[in-house]
Amino acid sequence: MTETTPLLKVTDLVKHYAVRGGVLRRRVGTVHAVDGVSFTVGVGETLGMVGESGCGKSTVARAILRLVEPTSGSIQLNGLDITHLGKADLREHRRSMQIIFQDPFASLNPRMTAGDIVGEPLSVHGLAKGEKKRERVAELFDQVGLRSDQMQNYPHQFSGGQRQRICIARALSLGPDLIVCDEPVSALDVSIQAQVINLLIDLQRRHGFSYLFIAHDLAVVAHISHRVAVMYLGRIVEIAEKAELFANPRHPYTQALLASVPVADPKKKSLKPMIDGDVPSPINPPSGCAFHTRCRYVMDRCKVDTPVLAEAGTKHQVACWLNEGTGRVTIE
Repeated sequence: MTETTPLLKVTDLVKHYAVRGGVLRRRVGTVHAVDGVSFTVGVGETLGMVGESGCGKSTVARAILRLVEPTSGSIQLNGLDITHLGKADLREHRRSMQIIFQDPFASLNPRMTAGDIVGEPLSVHGLAKGEKKRERVAELFDQVGLRSDQMQNYPHQFSGGQRQRICIARALSLGPDLIVCDEPVSALDVSIQAQVINLLIDLQRRHGFSYLFIAHDLAVVAHISHRVAVMYLGRIVEIAEKAELFANPRHPYTQALLASVPVADPKKKSLKPMIDGDVPSPINPPSGCAFHTRCRYVMDRCKVDTPVLAEAGTKHQVACWLNEGTGRVTIE
């Protein structure tokens, strides 16, 4: 993996949704779901993406895969700009990028057997049929820890963890370079979460593909990611190597997220809560830094000027005006 040749490069990605009202359904507002997001994912790398619900993580995932059309910005996969490719041209590149959804039951067709679900992408892309297709599906079942005799079962006959393994097998079927994991373990029991996360890590080591791993559980992100991006209200406010981010968080919002994690050791001092209130509405986001309405370190400049990601150390970027001073805020 090299920084000069990332597998995925996202530049100034924006996704806005129109809010319409009245009898004539006129546009009365705009939802700023994603508001200028830029990042890269290297070959064989896992980029974790965290943030509160509604911050735009899932919208970023769907825009990257062109499941929703971005309002502006660019998306490059393997050096090719796929942002404006037509359906026919985009179809060729669908094999290189797949997604694992949050709810495994909702993302599986209840009228299809597990084997047909996993084998469907092979048929759609004309990669295998007949006995060859069945052998490939059986191989995929084995890779994700399922038995080949379960191929004839329907989704309701599996547990939640097994259904997510079916979704993983389906994502693997086309040999993708990038797999987007949209909170793939949040709907599972804790013990099953660990099994699925370890399976994802093992598959990555075996096949060398990359993950964009979206989650709200910091412990899960810390376990699987190489780098971590923190989102707030449609923007990335901090991005760094995993060890650096957890040891030396620079943005007040990142510090607040880490402070909110329960401490299991009763002898260890818990961090004090650092933010109050709710996330502002994406229909009417605050001017300047979107976090200034909840930040204890807010300055006048924060209310007017929007900070951009700037270097705050080796492979560490922060979008905060405090970074122009000491570059460090002490957690109390």
